[in-house]
Amino acid sequence: MFEKVLIANRGEIALRIHRACKEMGIATVAVHSTADAEAMHVRLADESVCIGPPPAARSYLHIPSIIAAAEITGAQAIHPGYGFLSENAKFADIVTEHGMTFIGPTAEHIRLMGDKIAAKQAAIDTGMPVVPGSDGGLADEADALKTAKKIGYPVLIKAAAGGGGRGMKVARTAEELPEAFATARAEAKAAFGDDAVYMEKYLTHPRHIEIQVVADSHGNVIHLGERDCSLQRRHQKVLEEAPSPALNDEDRARIGKVTADAIAKLGYLGVGTVEYLYEDGEFYFIEMNTRLQVEHPVTEMITGIDLVREQIRIADGAPLSVKQKDVKFNGHAIECRVNAENPRTFTPSPGTISGFHPPGGLGVRLDSAIYAGYAIPPNYDSLIGKLIVHGRDRAECLMRLRRALNEMVITGVDTTLPLFRDLMNEVDVINGDYSIHWLEKSLKDKSAAGN
Repeated sequence: MFEKVLIANRGEIALRIHRACKEMGIATVAVHSTADAEAMHVRLADESVCIGPPPAARSYLHIPSIIAAAEITGAQAIHPGYGFLSENAKFADIVTEHGMTFIGPTAEHIRLMGDKIAAKQAAIDTGMPVVPGSDGGLADEADALKTAKKIGYPVLIKAAAGGGGRGMKVARTAEELPEAFATARAEAKAAFGDDAVYMEKYLTHPRHIEIQVVADSHGNVIHLGERDCSLQRRHQKVLEEAPSPALNDEDRARIGKVTADAIAKLGYLGVGTVEYLYEDGEFYFIEMNTRLQVEHPVTEMITGIDLVREQIRIADGAPLSVKQKDVKFNGHAIECRVNAENPRTFTPSPGTISGFHPPGGLGVRLDSAIYAGYAIPPNYDSLIGKLIVHGRDRAECLMRLRRALNEMVITGVDTTLPLFRDLMNEVDVINGDYSIHWLEKSLKDKSAAGN
């Protein structure tokens, strides 16, 4: 087993990886920008190295600095967490070239799934169901109009190298398509340096269902059930739960097996998540994330399997610690992403946390690296914590989440905690009856009503 792992990330995920390493007897190296000198993961790690100034491009995304930190400290492996360099195939290659282990999938699979057009073709080739759409990228506006006419409106234009909701535009009619096409290409170019786009049928009331998969180097592949991530704003997940209130046992087993079989055909290695849209009993592949997901804790809560521990073991060449027949789903879990943002306008709210009281009790988990007196820097993502609650069933889970949200206190900055407290009183949320469009429509309706 590795003796020392460098954590190439920050915030709650860096702390999450540190904790898994310490429980495995592995020393940790924290890297940090000057803005994160007082961060919790830096304080707790065995060693820390400053890798640059606050801008991510000069610190957390600066590969030479991270490699140098690993070499100086003698780290044998690098865990990228999520975001930053976690899905950077070049980084994975460089880590390997320097004689260290990248704790994640191969660079080949990162490249494959990072190209949304190639990923869709891989899904088709391995037997995963896909959304009707273009056969590859769209050459020009005329090609877009021709394709849209064939698959039917509404349609969604998506960046081939996209992610995080950027480079995505809906066209509900032929008249709307030219502007949607041009805007999506421009956004794709600005965000990813690549203006290639493709088209998919736009589903009107789908749910976002994702399947957690884990594969080792010994030919073993398992799935750990699904997560429902349908409560979204601007294509960004806000609340996730497992299992999905929309699926029955038959659907769950079917899509789980289809996904695991496909991942086995790919020869994938490590932890990954295959994301689908689900509507009227049918699943449609949208993308695969070749990394640990922000929402991985809800899967851990219902399976009892430590996904970060599995990542590290697999990277070290060990087989999976469980087989598919050993995976048991226990109860229900929900995660709320707590952001330092205004709960109405969603404007980022960096600043110093003056007061902090975490919730506790049976079945309550808080993944966060904040503390009273901690200064949230303005340079990074606004996520400051994830409140995860587990119950024997969904009803108990919701009651426990409501209680935990009312206990949790963060002062000094705005947070999205009031949003989640409001959601706990929404009938559709209580009943689990919502699609990926529900939250945005609800927020828009309330804003129009002046609430």
